[in-house]
This record gives sequence, C-alpha cells and structure tokens, in this order.
Amino acid sequence: MEVEESAALSVADCFVSVPGGRLFVRQWRPVRADKAPLILLHDSLGSVAQWRDFPAALAACLQRPVIAYDRLGFGQSSRQHEPAKTSFIDDEASLYLPTLIKALGLSRYLLFGHSVGGAMALVEASQPGSGCLAVISESAQAFVEERTLDGIRAAKRGFEDGAQFGRLTRWHGERVRWVLDAWTQTWLSPVFRHWSLIPRFADVHCPVLVIHGEEDEFGSPAFPQAIAGGVSGAAQMALLPACGHLPHREREAEVLALVKAFLSRHPID
Repeated sequence: MEVEESAALSVADCFVSVPGGRLFVRQWRPVRADKAPLILLHDSLGSVAQWRDFPAALAACLQRPVIAYDRLGFGQSSRQHEPAKTSFIDDEASLYLPTLIKALGLSRYLLFGHSVGGAMALVEASQPGSGCLAVISESAQAFVEERTLDGIRAAKRGFEDGAQFGRLTRWHGERVRWVLDAWTQTWLSPVFRHWSLIPRFADVHCPVLVIHGEEDEFGSPAFPQAIAGGVSGAAQMALLPACGHLPHREREAEVLALVKAFLSRHPID
C-alpha cells in the first residue's frame, strides 16, 4: 500500500482482488476521522483520477474518510476483454462493490455515485443486508430517455476525433477502446432500452440526496424526480440551474455544501 500525507489528509492506494481481476482503490482519510467512510462510484467513462480534487475536498469538508475505486476495465484496474454485459449495473452493486466493501472491512458506509455510479449506489442500497447508511446520487439515470441516447450518440461522434479520443486515453491507457465501447454499445443496445431503476426504489430505506443539473445532456429532471419520489427513505432533491452533467466539477462548492447540510440533517457517524 502506498501512503502519502496531503493537507492534513492521509492518501493511500491499494489493489483489491475481485472476481475477474483487481480493483485500484484510493483512500483519503482526515487525521482524526473515525466516521463511516463515503465511497465514490464513477461514471461510464470515469476513474479515480478523473474525480481530480473532489474526493480530498469531500474528506476535508465532511471530516470523513472518502474511498474511490476504478471499476474493472477502467483506470488502473485490471483490463477486460469481453464486451460489457447489459447487467453491469446490477453486477457492480451485487458482486464487485460488496467484495470491495468486505475486503476493506467495512460494515457501515455511505455511497456517492455520479451518473451510472448513482444508479449502482441506489441498487446496492436497495439490497437486503446492505450496510449503506445514505446515498448521494449525482446526475443519475433512473431509466432510458431519448435525451440520454441522443447525448450518448453525440458523445460517440465526438470521440471519432483523434484529439478527444486521445484525451480519454490519458485516463485509461490501453483500456480506452473497451471503456468507450462499454458505454456506448451497452446503452445504445436495443436490449438495454427498457432498463429501469424504478422497481428498486421502494427498497431504498436510507436517506437519499438527489443532485441533478437542469441542463444535463444525458437526462432530464424526470430522473431526479423519479428517484426522490420513489425511494422509501427521507429524500431531498437539488436541481441546479445552469448546470450540466458534472455538478461536482461545475459547481463544486455548492455540491459540497449540499452534501454537508444533508448529512447534518441526517447525522451519520
């Protein structure tokens, strides 16, 4: 395990074995924090590195450990060679994330998921025996909208440009083609067209904060409305004007304030 100190936070990297390979994991820990950690789940093209400074800002703001990991095939985790399965959201929530949680010795934790990571967080929280104490979903999809598909088609065309594809290579290296195909081919597949989180919501009993940008190119306000209105736990929706798919980057200070206030209203040690 590699450890360094940064601005009163200890930052540690490790790898965790799961079925099919190893996950790259990074942890940010305030010096005196003994609260349940917040686990970050990245989006369809994401990785630990692409969260940039946000995890450290969260850890410092909340005085709570923050953990992020690269899903299999992404970032520094093991390469994948088979096409992504259309069951990948359920698979992450029921197999890979629980294996990681067990390996880290966690019994209680919070989940913060961006985009499809938000869907994964909600599925994990809905499962019997989950140790999830709260969910923050950011820009999460609740089902498949035409707006979602249009956004993915536009992004796919954009990555035909060599420079844009090269920028993605910076984060995923030789995994980049698999990463891009795992997103576009899965979501644009006719088999995936009827995917929906709605049947899961009633089984989510922990508090849920739903953050969404009004100008999110991959989903309308119907997504956060469905999540906040469907879960069984206490729910708060924050719809951010003049904000797209990346609130934690576009409006970092506001997102940090929302999360801090939400957890103050629902105290979780």
